[in-house]
Amino acid sequence: MTSEHLVVFTRTAGFRHDSIPAGVGALRALGAERGLTVVATEDPDTLAAALPGAAAAVFLSTTGAVLTPPARDALRAHQEAGGGFLGVHSASGTEYDWPWYGDLVGARFDGHPALQPGVVQVEDHDHPATAHLPARWTFTDEWYHFTASPRGRVRVLASADESTYTGGRMGADHPLVWCHENTGGRSFYTSLGHTAEAYGDEAFRAHLRGALDWVTELSEKDR
Repeated sequence: MTSEHLVVFTRTAGFRHDSIPAGVGALRALGAERGLTVVATEDPDTLAAALPGAAAAVFLSTTGAVLTPPARDALRAHQEAGGGFLGVHSASGTEYDWPWYGDLVGARFDGHPALQPGVVQVEDHDHPATAHLPARWTFTDEWYHFTASPRGRVRVLASADESTYTGGRMGADHPLVWCHENTGGRSFYTSLGHTAEAYGDEAFRAHLRGALDWVTELSEKDR
C-alpha cells in the first residue's frame, strides 16, 4: 500500500491508558523513519477524513464504543481497499457491538491479571515484527485474556507462557500477537504495550516497527 501517512486513533470510552502519549510519540518516530507522517486524533470525524489514501490505521489503546457510523464506514472501506490496520493493546477492547471490527482485530479482550513480568513465546520468527526477538522474551505487561483463541483464523506469531506469571486462564493456547488478511487488507494485532516504558524499549519498538512495515507492505519481502 503506497501512501505518505498513517492515522493513529486513540479515543477511549472506557479505561484510558497513561501510556498513550508515549505510544503516539513512538509511532511518530517510527513513521518518520519510513517517510510517513502521522495524523494522531481522538475525533472519529477526523479519522474518517484521514483514512482515504492512508497507508494504515493504528488503533492505539482505544477502549469502548469510539466510532460513529461514518467512521465505521471509512474504516471498513479503507481495509477492503487494501489498507493496513495495526491494533495495539486495548484495541481488542473496542467496538464490542460491531462484529466486523471483531473480525478485523481477531479476538475480543476479556480481562487480565495484575501487571507483572512474564514470558512471551515467539512461535513464528518469519515475520518482521518477531524476527528480532528471542524464542522466549521476558516482558512486563498485563497478559490479556480473550473470549476465544483466534488460532485457526489468524497467523499466530507469539503466545504467553502462563507458567511464568500468575493469573493466566487461557491455558496452553494463549495467543498474544497475530496477523491476518481476512478483511481485505493486512491486519496485525499485539496485546502488548500497557506501560509507557514499553514504548522506549528497543525490542518492543522494533516489534511495532516490524508490524508497521508489514501492514503497510514495507517489509523487506514486499519491497
